[in-house]
Amino acid sequence: MMRTLLGILLICMISLTGLAQKMEYYEKNENGQLALTVEGASHFAELALKCMQQEYPNKLGQVLTGDQDLKSPKTLHPAFYGCYDWHSAVHGHWMLIRLLRKFPDMPEAAEIRKKLNANLSAENIAAEVAYFQQKTAKSFERTYGWSWLMKLSEELYTWEDEDAQRWYKNLKPLTDVIIDRYLAFLPKQTYPIRTGVHPNTAFGLSFAWDYAVTTKHDALKNLIAKRAKDYYLLDTDCPAEWEPGGSDFLSPCLEEANLMRRVLSQGEFNRWFAKFIPKKKLQYFLQTPAEVSDREDPQIVHLDGLNLSRVWCIYGIASSLKNPKLKISLLASAEKHIMATLPNIASGAYEGEHWLASFAVYALSER
Repeated sequence: MMRTLLGILLICMISLTGLAQKMEYYEKNENGQLALTVEGASHFAELALKCMQQEYPNKLGQVLTGDQDLKSPKTLHPAFYGCYDWHSAVHGHWMLIRLLRKFPDMPEAAEIRKKLNANLSAENIAAEVAYFQQKTAKSFERTYGWSWLMKLSEELYTWEDEDAQRWYKNLKPLTDVIIDRYLAFLPKQTYPIRTGVHPNTAFGLSFAWDYAVTTKHDALKNLIAKRAKDYYLLDTDCPAEWEPGGSDFLSPCLEEANLMRRVLSQGEFNRWFAKFIPKKKLQYFLQTPAEVSDREDPQIVHLDGLNLSRVWCIYGIASSLKNPKLKISLLASAEKHIMATLPNIASGAYEGEHWLASFAVYALSER
C-alpha cells in the first residue's frame, strides 16, 4: 500500500512539474478546472498546422487492385492527406476549427483559414467522395474515421461564420456519403466491435449520434439508438480488469457507457450503469493513468490518447449520473488523467504529435 501511494505521489509530482513549465497554456475556469488560454490554443494549433499539409510519412490503409491505384497520398486524398493518416487529418481539421471558434483572434487565425480554404475546397471534397465510392473502399475508415468526419461536419454546421458555412457546404457531399454508409452498414453489423482501437463500435456511433441530434437527422439518430440498445442494453459487469490493452487509445467499457448515456433516459442510464460498471469495477478507472513507456513507438503512445479519451468519457458519463459521491470520484479520476497527460502532448515525436493535440482539445472541451 505504501509503495502504491508513493508511486501515485511521484506520478502526480512529475505531471505537475511538467505542466507547471507550460502553465501559460492553461488557466482555471469558473469551476476551478484547467482551460486553454490563447497561448495554449496556439501551441496545439501549431501541431496540426505543421502536419495538415505534410504528405509523408503516410499510412494509407488502401486496397490495391492494380498498378493504377498506386498514387500519392495527396492525389488520393487532396483534403485529408496530412498528419500521417486520413482520420488523423480529419480530427486535426476539427481541432483547428474548434480552436478558431473559441479564439478568433489567435495569432495563427489567418494561417488556419488559409490552409482550411486550401484543403476543404469543393474540388478536393469531390475527390474524397470519388475515393469512397470505389468498390474497394467500402470499409475504408469504418467507423473511426467516419465518426470524426461527422464531428468535423457538426462543428462547421453549428458555427455562424461565413468561411465555416462555405466549408460545411463543401464538405456536405462527403458527410452524406458517410451517413449513407452508417445507414447501410449498421443493420448488417450483427455484433459490436469492442476493441480499444479504431474499429470500436461504441465510439463510432457516439459522434454520429451527436451529428444526428444537432442536425435533426432522425433516420440516423433512430438507427443508432436501436443498434446501441441491440448491442449493449443487456451488458453487465464489464471486464474493466482487462483494461488497458497495450495499444489502446479508447476504453471499451467507458466508450460503451458514454454511448449509452446518450441514447437512454437519465433514469434508464443510471440503472444500466449500476449493472454495467458496479462499484467493485470502478476501482479500475480510479487508479493511476496508463503508463506510456515509449512515445516514439506508434502503438505504445496510444496510451496517452487513452488517458485523454477516458477524460471525455468520464465527463460525459458523470453528467448523467445521479449519485453525487460517484460523480466526485469519477471527476477526480478524470482530473488525474488529464494532469498526467497534458505535459506530454508535444513530445517531439511525430508518432504522437500528429494526433494527440486533437484528443486533448476534445477532452478539455468536454470538461
